[in-house]
Amino acid sequence: MIADELKLQELPKMPGVYLFRGAKNEILYIGKATSLRDRVRQYFSGHDTRGERIERLVKQSVNIETIQTDSVLEALILEAELIRTHKPKYNIDGKDDKSYSFFVITKEQFPRVVILRKTDFDKEQFQDVIYKKGKVFGPYTSRDQMKIALKIIRRIFPFHDRSEQSEKGCLHYQMGLCPGPYDGAISEENYKRNMRNISLFLSGHKKALLVKLEKQMSMLAKKEKFEEADKVKKQIFALTHINDIALMKKDISFTKFSAYEIRVEAYDISHIGGDAMVASMVVFINGVAQKSQYRKFKIQSISGINDVGAMREVLARRFNHLDDWGIPQLIVLDGGKGHINMADDLWQKLDINIPVIAVAKGPTRKKIDIYKSAFFPVNHEIITNKELLESIREEAHRFAISFHKKIRDKDRYLR
Repeated sequence: MIADELKLQELPKMPGVYLFRGAKNEILYIGKATSLRDRVRQYFSGHDTRGERIERLVKQSVNIETIQTDSVLEALILEAELIRTHKPKYNIDGKDDKSYSFFVITKEQFPRVVILRKTDFDKEQFQDVIYKKGKVFGPYTSRDQMKIALKIIRRIFPFHDRSEQSEKGCLHYQMGLCPGPYDGAISEENYKRNMRNISLFLSGHKKALLVKLEKQMSMLAKKEKFEEADKVKKQIFALTHINDIALMKKDISFTKFSAYEIRVEAYDISHIGGDAMVASMVVFINGVAQKSQYRKFKIQSISGINDVGAMREVLARRFNHLDDWGIPQLIVLDGGKGHINMADDLWQKLDINIPVIAVAKGPTRKKIDIYKSAFFPVNHEIITNKELLESIREEAHRFAISFHKKIRDKDRYLR
């Protein structure tokens, strides 16, 4: 089987693009992933919800090629460029779905970057030379992800985004996201250099862009234009340390899972009267504890007895590590209804859709009570497997207490 030949476990848990190839080495489908290993494995797990089309794709594929990228943002851009170039059979939307969107760099004295759907190009308001002669990048599969991507790019290379040729009352200008071309804050030459940099990045040429910026920084330094050189240096740093956590969250999607076929993370808080407050994260994959992936947290923002607040801090910190800690399919919190309410609020703020439950000992202490989210439903099969949930919860509890004791004993020793 193709899954055996690929040795799926050896695929990197890194962002990138994957290409399904047929018997004649033709490209059948192109997709992107936050984690190449997790996404490609999903095609062979029986849990992909796209039905017969995916079944046909998998049967017709004899090989899968993966291209690792430095960030999810670059995977998003590379996917669009490859779909545009190869027009794969199973990327139907990439060929003729008029709902797909494109980045357009407008043809103006001070160009803008706008997002247009395929159908927009036929509308009267977009018939102007500003749009028709602009540079087009795409197609893209998600307008929401494009908006997030553009925010990330704009923080590195600011640009004017209003149709009005003025910065008067422009909040983005005040925030530094617009360099103020109409206010005279940037020369036309430097502004257009910024736009050429964006064009290079959207074309998938980050390496060439970095080489260009390195030369520019060196030239500015030689001319003793140190302030300008420092700006370019910051752009280089931002490009090599792209913060695309928001895109990772948008890229997470979950379907139906069996209780023994998922990555489960469980969390617990431990302290005495609010002192030496710590938290634990334990990981189970296929029902087996993965101790090398356990994590410990010292609570930093909470004082006093506030388990719900402490749990919120821990979850927020954990989701800054989607790229290197992996993506859970279920989160189990040691707690009650208050923890679920907190998670519902946090999930919506962070734009996360991972199923979450809270597990607590019932009034008689002989059984557990399970609290479910109203917004992020969990597969019923998981809820009924209380024995597994209890063992996972107990392991999180044990690990948290063990860490708390070490911290408490250390504090006593130092007194």
